[in-house]
Amino acid sequence: MILDHVSNLHLYKGMHPGLSAVADYLAKNDLSTLAPGSHVIDGKALYVNVMEVKAQAKSRALLEYHRKYIDVQLVLQGVEQMGWTARRDLPADTHFDQDMDFALLQAPVSNWFTVHPGFFALFMPDDAHAPCCGTGKIRKAVFKVRI
Repeated sequence: MILDHVSNLHLYKGMHPGLSAVADYLAKNDLSTLAPGSHVIDGKALYVNVMEVKAQAKSRALLEYHRKYIDVQLVLQGVEQMGWTARRDLPADTHFDQDMDFALLQAPVSNWFTVHPGFFALFMPDDAHAPCCGTGKIRKAVFKVRI
């Protein structure tokens, strides 16, 4: 898991070619003009989901993880609390939807952190994350980078 300012995203380009594509996309596009929904950048290899959600209490948080995608979650408006737990610390019998590349479960969150506008959290497949917590409205962009 990585937490950093979007101006530093270029520092992570070497981790995966898709992160370079995310940095390039951000340099050329204004996310504030994108309507909520899914926006294809490079087919299933790279797309961005823009969402506006009402934040929920940490006590209602669910952890999620993916096996085929890296998540780059960028807060655009509002302040988000995100949770993190190592996937290896989750119950072994967790149901995983192969078709949707998604597991969702209620389990203890190891660490909470605050993400302000202009910052991003990068979650690898070994990172379970609990998004969309806090208070008020959150507008965010979630880049899905295929491994």
